[in-house]
Amino acid sequence: MLLIPQLPAKPAYLRVRVWRRLQAMGAAPLKNAVHALPARDDTRALFEELRAEITAGGGEALILKARLVEGMVDAELRAVFDAARDADYEELAREARMIAEAEYVSSADVRRLRKRLDEIAAVDFFGAHGRQAADAAIAQAEGRAGRHPDVSGPGAPELTPAELKGRTWVTRRHVHVDRIASAWLIRRFIDPSPSFKFVDGKDYQPEPGELRFDMADAEFTHEGDHCTFETLTYRTGLDGDQALVALAEIIHDLDIADDKFGRPETAGIAALINGICASTDGDNERIAQGSGALDGFYAHFTKRRGA
Repeated sequence: MLLIPQLPAKPAYLRVRVWRRLQAMGAAPLKNAVHALPARDDTRALFEELRAEITAGGGEALILKARLVEGMVDAELRAVFDAARDADYEELAREARMIAEAEYVSSADVRRLRKRLDEIAAVDFFGAHGRQAADAAIAQAEGRAGRHPDVSGPGAPELTPAELKGRTWVTRRHVHVDRIASAWLIRRFIDPSPSFKFVDGKDYQPEPGELRFDMADAEFTHEGDHCTFETLTYRTGLDGDQALVALAEIIHDLDIADDKFGRPETAGIAALINGICASTDGDNERIAQGSGALDGFYAHFTKRRGA
C-alpha cells in the first residue's frame, strides 16, 4: 500500500509533522516521496488518518494498492523495512548498553527503554533480526536497575525482632529522605531505643552490635528497585500497616525518582525534608525534625484508612 503526498509550501510545520507520522507508523520511503506500508486494515487506517491531516493542511495525498512488477522484488522491499527497524533496534541497544554501564541505573530509564522497544516492535512488520540484541541489552540494564554502589548490598540473614533491638544503627553521613525516614521507622517500629552512628560509607566494617542501613553492603539497604525504607518495612513484617505502605511509596518516589506510585502527598513531604536539610547539617537534628513530620503524616494516613 502506497501513500503519495503533495504538501503545500506553507505551513512549514506540516512537512515535519507528516514526516514524523510516517516515521512513527513505520512507513518505508521509496522514490519521489512515495511511502509504503504492508497492505493491512490497520495500516490502511493509518494512511487514511494521515491523508485527512494532509488535506486539512491544504495538501493532497493519494492512497494506492500496488504490486511490484519491475525494478524491485518483494524481498527487496521487505529488506527496506527490515533495515529501518534494524537501525532503530541498534540505536536502542546502544542506548541500553550505555545505561547499563552507568554507575546507577534507574527503573524509570528501563521502563522508557521497554516502551521504546514495544513501539519499534509494533511497526516491525517482518521480524527484523535486530530485536534480539536490543532485548538483551535492555535485560542487562534491568538486572542493574535500582542498584546504587553507595547503597546496594547483599542484605543480611533474617533477624528476629528481638535481635533488632538495642542496636547501633550505622548509616552514611548527611542523611536525606531515605535515611531520615528509615531512622524514624527504626525508632518507632523496630528498635525503641536505638543509637545512630554516621560514617563515610564505603568499606565500613561494622563493630559488634551494629547494623548498617542505606549504605554499601548494609544489612538493610536497597534491594531490587526498593529503597531502604521499603526494605525495612517489608523485611520486618510491617507491610501489613497500610499507613506505612503509603509512606513507603512516597519515600520510594522521592529516593528512586521514578514516579512509580505518584501519590499526591509526595511533593509536600519532599518540601518538608528539603527544608529540614537546608536548615541544619546535623544528622541527628535532621532525623529529629524529620521524625516529627513523619509522625504527622503517619497519623494522617492511619486516620484516613480508618475513616
